[in-house]
Amino acid sequence: MDPTTDNAGNTGGSAAARASLEALRAEIAKAVVGQDPAVTGLVVALLCRGHVLLEGVPGVAKTLLVRTLASALELDTKRVQFTPDLMPSDVTGSLVYDTRTAEFSFQPGPVFTNLLLADEINRTPPKTQSSLLEAMEERQVTVDGTPRPLPEPFLVAATQNPVEYEGTYPLPEAQLDRFLLKLTIPLPARQDEIDILTRHASGFDPRDLHAAGVRPVAGPADLDAARTAVAKTTVSPEITAYVVDICRATRESPSLTLGVSPRGATALLSTSRAWAWLTGRDYVIPDDVKALALPTLRHRVQLRPEAEMEGVTADSVINAVLAHVPVPR
Repeated sequence: MDPTTDNAGNTGGSAAARASLEALRAEIAKAVVGQDPAVTGLVVALLCRGHVLLEGVPGVAKTLLVRTLASALELDTKRVQFTPDLMPSDVTGSLVYDTRTAEFSFQPGPVFTNLLLADEINRTPPKTQSSLLEAMEERQVTVDGTPRPLPEPFLVAATQNPVEYEGTYPLPEAQLDRFLLKLTIPLPARQDEIDILTRHASGFDPRDLHAAGVRPVAGPADLDAARTAVAKTTVSPEITAYVVDICRATRESPSLTLGVSPRGATALLSTSRAWAWLTGRDYVIPDDVKALALPTLRHRVQLRPEAEMEGVTADSVINAVLAHVPVPR
């Protein structure tokens, strides 16, 4: 076998890119304890050129996770605290009059970055929320009729609090559908929480990632190589049909008023390919689809009020669908 080819048939460049992205876990663990699934989800989103909705109670390191990922990938990052009085121009930028030249010039907003942290996105009105839609979908911002491309790579990591509803504006289904993944950030396990407190007692400062030893272990070139390899990952007709059957089954669920759209099916296929490549294969198997079904689909379905009152959740409906849809052999 050619030494530049790994056992999945990928080139040496692809294997090197995978090794660099796998090193992210260890690097991020220097600052964030016990959030491997969220780290993996963010990497999958970067590989698929998608965006992520992070949901968790305050204080579970959502902001720290995004900042550490950007540092380990050597990407530019900016943070916007979404508030009720935030205007669309505060996100996208605006034209500013220059008295010296007597002309208007464009002042870029914080969206012009690689990794935008949209903190508490559901605390700002729909008009400001929608200002992100063009950036997320078209990867550009149009001000005064002029489209301005965003940097590459570009990812929006939006956070929302699942327990506070007063003063919030729930994201409409159309905008939720623009997020590739919805990742839930759980409270840490007991031992993880002990580790967190031990680090802080030893002088760990979450505002100083350099002092914590976080160093760049991958970069945009690795992401480009990885995306090229993911695009070559084989999907059999049986796997494609399996993804379609899962999504169609959600539309027939008696617990849902809204099932997964064809856009959601496309998203599940994309995330499954990225996960297959990350695990060292150049082809997708049913387990890849199952592994990414919850984070890819949970925000694309809408529960019936009576089902919600009975304690049914989006995750439980999707798990039931996965249990009943025949798995290809």
